[in-house]
Amino acid sequence: MDILGPFPPATGQLKFLLVAIDYFTKWIEACPLAKITTENVQKFTWKNIICRFGIPHTLVTDNGRQFITQGFEYFLRELELGIKHLPTSVEHPQTNGQAEAANKVILRELKKRLGNAKGQWPDELPSILWVYHCTPQSTTQETPYRLTYGVNAMISVEQVFDTEQNAKELAADLDLVDELRDKAQIHAEACKLRASRRYNTRVRPRSFRTGDLVWRLLGEARKDTSDGKLAPTWGGPFRVTEDLKNGAYMLEELSGKPIPRT
Repeated sequence: MDILGPFPPATGQLKFLLVAIDYFTKWIEACPLAKITTENVQKFTWKNIICRFGIPHTLVTDNGRQFITQGFEYFLRELELGIKHLPTSVEHPQTNGQAEAANKVILRELKKRLGNAKGQWPDELPSILWVYHCTPQSTTQETPYRLTYGVNAMISVEQVFDTEQNAKELAADLDLVDELRDKAQIHAEACKLRASRRYNTRVRPRSFRTGDLVWRLLGEARKDTSDGKLAPTWGGPFRVTEDLKNGAYMLEELSGKPIPRT
């Protein structure tokens, strides 16, 4: 789960998009909001995820303040939901990479469609998600719709087919849904392995020592929302105070003030 925005204000002062993606099927749920509060995150989790698809085993988020409050933790664990909350670690920020990828898809398609009518982005969102859900993904070789519901989405041309024939084809598709998902899982694992090999051949290890001055990549939760999408990508400089190994470091400002969650 991640936050996308701020966008140009739309009707109702909608400026943000709360986005969640299922790690296996790649199904995306997204909701425009005027404010990203803990209460709104809870409502989104209940209405768009639990009431539609059931209780998830694990919910992965970044360390945005809306996701790490005691109220949200209580909602996930204490109200008999038993959902494991996994905030991303500074050692493994790629843990929330699926949500970041979903954000890129939505943002790219919005830019294509809106032109000068930037304030109409909430109106374009449903059609963007519909096209995405009906498009085969490179990792699974299947559409998110089919992996979620076991059948392909019905299109207008199929409405002229015989109802009995459609019912038989539906039953056949549902009988094969487990095999379909197993096959998609194999494709996904193979895709991850290929991506990992490409990544390892290009990345050069880089380490820092205590006292080094560095810049830190700013996630969406750390950016100044008043700057919108024009906010800087990097923040700093900061001073390294401790090497936590595995590419993670403790930082402080040049004045000596510690930087939390680094």
